[in-house]
Amino acid sequence: MSRSERLFDLLQALRRHRRPVSGRQLADEMGVSLRTLYRDISSLQAQGATIEGEPGVGYVLKPGFLLPPLMFPPEEIEALVLGSRWVAERADDRLGEAARSALARIAAILPADLRDELDASTLLVASGGERPVHAVDPALLRKAIRIERKVSLAYCDGAGAHTERVVWPFALAFFEQVRVLLAWCELRQDFRAFRTDRVGEAVVLEARYPRRRQALFKAWREQQEIRRRMG
Repeated sequence: MSRSERLFDLLQALRRHRRPVSGRQLADEMGVSLRTLYRDISSLQAQGATIEGEPGVGYVLKPGFLLPPLMFPPEEIEALVLGSRWVAERADDRLGEAARSALARIAAILPADLRDELDASTLLVASGGERPVHAVDPALLRKAIRIERKVSLAYCDGAGAHTERVVWPFALAFFEQVRVLLAWCELRQDFRAFRTDRVGEAVVLEARYPRRRQALFKAWREQQEIRRRMG
């Protein structure tokens, strides 16, 4: 276990105890010597943790302290790296750049040993071939979802039929070669899935749709579950 992992675990152990806990008990929980525990407590205090107490009395962590450099144990770092690399490889350019930027920000606050693990990660994302071609910038659809606005779509379905629709977008689904916009369709009065590469035109309207996107997402999931059970 790296020192950063050990400090993170110690911080979590202190959070579990609302009353002062002895150094010996903490050392036993952590599987370290009492000397190492005292040194680790001093390190946390030096980084801003309000740990009150002293040897022979006990220690307690005051609430409200966050330690950004230690918020991610190694497996969480691997998950972040893999997810960011997938987005950078498979999503549109703007979302890919955002993923790379976010990963760089995370790397900047990591301690040296964890930053080395991030840089040396061998979790790779294979190339998925060409990305789907979009007539409409997917960033526009993501914005409509965030601000919960209706969208006017010009859409061409798989059979080549063209329709004009007003939809309430609430989610985007990412598949290997396809991106799908999930929305309530005013034309069909039901939930519909629209391949984003078949959207010829999209205009974000001023009107908000009357339900929150979380409520729409929940209703869609319930509908999918009913359909799955039926068959």
